[in-house]
Amino acid sequence: MAAVDGLDRFEPPAPVPRTVPPSRLEIIRTVLRNPLELWGEPSYTLPWIETRFFGRTTLIVNDPELIRHVLVENSTNYPMDEIRQLVLRPILRDGLLTAEGDVWKRSRKAMAPVFTPRHARGFARQMLEQSEAFADRYATTDPDGLVRDISVDMTELTYLILADTLFSGEIVADNGDIAGDVEALLHHMGRIDVLDLLRAPRWLPRLSRIRGYRVLRKFRSVVRKTMDARRSAMTDTRANVPRDFLTLLLDIEGPQGLTSAEIEDNILTFIGAGHETTARALSWTLYCVAHSPAVRDGMEAEIDGVLAEGADPVEWIDRMPRVRAAFEEALRLYPPAPSINRQAFADDRFVASNGKSLDIRKGTTVLIMPWTLHRHALHWENPRAFDPSRFLPENRERIGRFQYLPFGAGPRVCIGATFALQEAVIALAVLMQRFRFSVTNETRPWPVQKLTTQPGGGLPMRVRPRGVATPQ
Repeated sequence: MAAVDGLDRFEPPAPVPRTVPPSRLEIIRTVLRNPLELWGEPSYTLPWIETRFFGRTTLIVNDPELIRHVLVENSTNYPMDEIRQLVLRPILRDGLLTAEGDVWKRSRKAMAPVFTPRHARGFARQMLEQSEAFADRYATTDPDGLVRDISVDMTELTYLILADTLFSGEIVADNGDIAGDVEALLHHMGRIDVLDLLRAPRWLPRLSRIRGYRVLRKFRSVVRKTMDARRSAMTDTRANVPRDFLTLLLDIEGPQGLTSAEIEDNILTFIGAGHETTARALSWTLYCVAHSPAVRDGMEAEIDGVLAEGADPVEWIDRMPRVRAAFEEALRLYPPAPSINRQAFADDRFVASNGKSLDIRKGTTVLIMPWTLHRHALHWENPRAFDPSRFLPENRERIGRFQYLPFGAGPRVCIGATFALQEAVIALAVLMQRFRFSVTNETRPWPVQKLTTQPGGGLPMRVRPRGVATPQ
């Protein structure tokens, strides 16, 4: 367990665990509206629970040993869950998040070189430049500052960073409203439909997603135009073609690499989901820090000190442990991917180190939920409180590898974890060095599970200049 120092800590909004099991009708309504509101007290207190949903056995897992067994030691027996794929594959098709088998292996191998820690650190300067340019939007002479929907702003900022680092700025939406398009896509496409719960065939149209297909077609059109333009540049010996993520994927297009459709799917995955996860975590971080003056003061002092020394941005992630800890604590409380869904391919038996065993039958849905795992009484002290000190260097070793899963684990661990952490530290440092973010009377976010953990109703916050001169 991670220690808490006894200070009063801010407890950000979250559903209170149910004490009475929901009826079948309540389950359907809650899953369709907001699955985070479904889970009862046992999900936050017991290592695992077996239950029945719609005639099928579901195993809810919060035991680190069992999580390791499912995601690492016997991962081949636990492919993607059917319902998860019914939700995500219509959007991402054979992108890295949804591909399986040989397609996933080829895609993962192709993209791995771009996201090694060493390569990811090479993006630090571009992350800094985009963050500084974005921060200029908050500049104002009004002492009351500006009121902005931070959830929208962070979506746009992380998109700009992703577009510059991975695509050299060549992916641009026709209307420029990336944040709105992503929100529309996830609102209409990233939620469970009642036909998914009933495991209806994929060819049966999901009426709840019909409006999302227009946005999806728009995204795919942008991606195809970008791919075509880059292909043309790659065949022009006079062109100065950037060696970025887009070029790398097109370099391996062909029978031995990825098909054109698979490349399109992976680009869409990073546009639609890759930056969305970081954006949500940044938004929640700024919100929690606004309620935690002591945490904010420590972060500001750390940021001011490092920037005053003129440290290269590639060093910030190591030299700003308080900034990183605040972001990681927000990832704990509001994991961008609140559930990891698997399904047992064959019968399996798990034996814990204490001798306790569990038989898992073929076809069992296995839910590993960072949402409940990160708030679990067996693993965290004061689990509902925002306490970044858990993640400071002197405390990190107390956190087990499989009790904290913001980026998953095993073969399908998030390929962009290092990229996201570095991006978050740089963005937070730039924004907090120049501005303070505070809540307003309208700031009443509620966590809602769509494709990510989003602040329902938006996240309006007041942004005021700090009055600290920017180091030259």
